[in-house]
Amino acid sequence: MTQRITSIVVALMLAACSAPGPVLDTTTPSFVGDMPMDFSGSWERDYSRGEDVQGALNSLFREQRRRIEQQKQFPGSPSSTPSMSPREGNAIVALARLVEEITRPDVLTITQNDFEIRVARKDDFDLSCSFFDGIAQGTDSAYGTEVCSWDGDDLVSYLVLPGGLTISSRFTMSFDRNYLRVITTAKSSATRTPFTLHRYYIRFEAPPSAFNCIETLSMKRVCSTGEVTP
Repeated sequence: MTQRITSIVVALMLAACSAPGPVLDTTTPSFVGDMPMDFSGSWERDYSRGEDVQGALNSLFREQRRRIEQQKQFPGSPSSTPSMSPREGNAIVALARLVEEITRPDVLTITQNDFEIRVARKDDFDLSCSFFDGIAQGTDSAYGTEVCSWDGDDLVSYLVLPGGLTISSRFTMSFDRNYLRVITTAKSSATRTPFTLHRYYIRFEAPPSAFNCIETLSMKRVCSTGEVTP
C-alpha cells in the first residue's frame, strides 16, 4: 500500500477508534465450471466518461443538504436525515481522498485463470481474487483481508481494513467486451455516509512484456528476462 493511502487509512482509523469494525461476509454464491466473466486484458482510463472526485464529493454534500432542508420542512418524515457533524464531514472527505488514491492508476492489467483474478495497477497494490471449487477464498495481507464474489457477471472485491474501514470494487464488462466500468465504494464506521466513484476503462493492446513470469507452488510470482522454470 502506498504511503499516501496508508496515511489516510490511519486517519480514518483514529476517527473511528471507538466504533465496531465491519464483519466480512464470505457467504457468497459459488459457481460451477468456468468463471462467469473473463476480465483479462489491458485497460486504460477513459477520461471522457466517469466522475471527477471533487464533483462527486460536491454532489454528495449537496444531496445531504437537500435532505436536511427537506427534513426541516417536514419534521418526522421517514426519510429524515440527521445533521452532519464536522467530524463526520471530515471522515467523508478522507474517504474521497482514499478512493481517489486507489483509483489513480491510469492502466489496469488483469490476468485471470481458473482459480485467480489479479488486477495489477502501476505503483499500487494488486487486487487479488482467489477461488477454489467456485468458492471465494479470503486472502490476508499486510493491509487487510480481501475476498471476492460474483454478482451475475459482475466481479466484486471486498477489502476489509482495521478500524471499521471497507473498500469494495465492482467490475462490469460491456456487451462488446471493449469497455470496463469499476465502481469503488469506501465505507467507514466514522461516518454513516459512504463515498462512491465510477471509473471507465477502454481495452487496448499492450506491448509484449520483456519479462517471463510463473506462479510457484508457494504462490509467489517469479519473473525473469530469460526462460523461467518452476
